[in-house]
Amino acid sequence: MAKGSPNIIGRIDKADFPKINLKRIKVKIDTGAYTSSFHCCRIEETKERKLRVVFLDPDDPKYTGKAYLFKRYSKKSVKSSNGESEERFIISTKIRFHRRIYRAEFSLTYRREMRYPVLIGRKFLAEHNFVVNPRLRNYLHQKRKTKKLSAENEIKPTPSD
Repeated sequence: MAKGSPNIIGRIDKADFPKINLKRIKVKIDTGAYTSSFHCCRIEETKERKLRVVFLDPDDPKYTGKAYLFKRYSKKSVKSSNGESEERFIISTKIRFHRRIYRAEFSLTYRREMRYPVLIGRKFLAEHNFVVNPRLRNYLHQKRKTKKLSAENEIKPTPSD
């Protein structure tokens, strides 16, 4: 468990996934879910015991259609939002909020009917000392943009003639 001051996050934000080349993906912070989940349109085990995954789906503007192979993965029974248990593949990858990169586990599932392709669950929040402020939206994403804009707008001295 992380120590120190808690990290504040809003109920909805955007995150980058550097290992799978996805940026500014909408995420919903779901304190009712233990496990984080990621929407995929294709998930299959190969004969070589690897997991081939295509993240998002063609209707999502961030969809690339690229398949990623994972050598390390597991299977776990997860209770879905409708209360039914289902077997899901679990992968570990990196997620970036603001300027910090975290390791996170995601169950892979088909979430096309859902508004947010990624849910961040309690396990991730606890491991990385996050506290949710439900009044905030895109807090960490805006924080990142604000710092970038203030650096770009910084007044630089010009050499005098």
